[in-house]
Amino acid sequence: MQIEYPQLLPERTPVPVFDLVIFGATGDLALRKLFPALARRLAEGVLPAGSRVVGVVRRVGSEDDLARLVAERLKEDGLSQREIDAFLPMLVPVRVDAKEPDSFKELEKVLSDGERVRAFYLSTPPDLFVPIGRNLALHGLLENGGRLILEKPLGHDLRSARAINGAIGEVLPEARTYRIDHYLGKETVQNLLVLRFANTLFERSWSSRDIDHVQITCAETVGLEKRAGYYDQVGALRDMVQNHVLQLLCLFAIEPPNTLDADAVRDEKVRVLRALRPIAGSEVLTKTVRGQYGAGSVDGRPVPGYLQELGHESMTETFAALRCELDTWRWAGVPIYLRTGKRMAERCSEIVVTFKPVPHSIFPARDSRTALEANRLIIRLQPNDGLRLQMMMKVPGSGRLKLVPRTLDLKYETAFDMRTPDAYERLLTDVIRGDQTLFMRRDEVEAAWSWIDPIVEGWHEYYAVPHRYQAGGWGPSQSIGMIEREGRSWAESDGGL
Repeated sequence: MQIEYPQLLPERTPVPVFDLVIFGATGDLALRKLFPALARRLAEGVLPAGSRVVGVVRRVGSEDDLARLVAERLKEDGLSQREIDAFLPMLVPVRVDAKEPDSFKELEKVLSDGERVRAFYLSTPPDLFVPIGRNLALHGLLENGGRLILEKPLGHDLRSARAINGAIGEVLPEARTYRIDHYLGKETVQNLLVLRFANTLFERSWSSRDIDHVQITCAETVGLEKRAGYYDQVGALRDMVQNHVLQLLCLFAIEPPNTLDADAVRDEKVRVLRALRPIAGSEVLTKTVRGQYGAGSVDGRPVPGYLQELGHESMTETFAALRCELDTWRWAGVPIYLRTGKRMAERCSEIVVTFKPVPHSIFPARDSRTALEANRLIIRLQPNDGLRLQMMMKVPGSGRLKLVPRTLDLKYETAFDMRTPDAYERLLTDVIRGDQTLFMRRDEVEAAWSWIDPIVEGWHEYYAVPHRYQAGGWGPSQSIGMIEREGRSWAESDGGL
């Protein structure tokens, strides 16, 4: 029997009138994510009349191209012509050289009205964060409550992250600095807090008493795309684990905050990061796996290997798996396995919680096929957001008692009769509202780098050459060995959820 959920109307609380300035307006992120997110928010009545989206371009003539590029992208994204025509008048192009202070005078003219929320989105390489911040401050554009949005990556190690944070802190207080990680805007990620703290069933079992181990996987099917120069300098560990994967770990393992106040939540996330047991020196050989994809087949089509795409030799990893632990009362002794990679068999981001088996089974197991399987909770972030709870059930019939694992499914697309907003839709409006809950605080970023840096150093000394794996698989065989040495196995992904 299909459960009928009552129809729910989405909350569409308008934000205050604002100017959002996007540096890097013709870049991939802005065109693919930021402008479509804003256009959809406008179509839903969240963005008020009089608000403006100021697109900063560098080259002469790019001002005329911006509206055309945005319109083409919005059409590709499925917006109607009426929605596109409504959004384009909000768009104000302006040419600014991020490193040239005098060019900010043009931006100053555009932003002459100070009676509105003003936010600056730095969709640029991180080496431009500080020059842009200083030039904005030089022209007084950060006064009267101006906000700065910093796109990841924030540095490439602890030292560089501290340098950026320190320089930005000289021109803007922490309360108006928004470090964005789009994973935190995903509906299922936000639902982790609700799952934990609004449901007695899960909160009482959310500890080492009942949980055997946890797996967090962020897998991509794509290769380098247009990021070859950047990616080869950082690799999977710094590109994905330092931010996306550790953010998921924080929200999974967080202790109950006293309130949902932004700093109360972020205080608890920092405690999780500081409780991570260090992995350093030769420990990287047993607790981590580095991999690099070779040629193979993804989604039924042949793809080249990493070195072929890159065009030169490289030891950069495109896959990383880690076994970590949290030194806390709640999580002591629970292995947490992290895994991320490019050119994997499937695009998915999920958390798999495997519970401990029942202490004693009264049901006879005639063979391995009839043995009890541990309960599992699968929290799927993408694609097909939802939850699955695997449990043992009796097969119908009057013969011998037979048990099989079956799942209870909750799919967002069927449980809620409404469109699931993109992560950037939520995050951009949170900035305008002044809500920092889903943004990273300075000490949070630095705590993550403090854990990552020793692993990078250990790799340089003990683990310089990554293992090869075939594109279209689930990474090198060594990652399977790392988890199977402890009598466990990676959960098989199910894209259909």
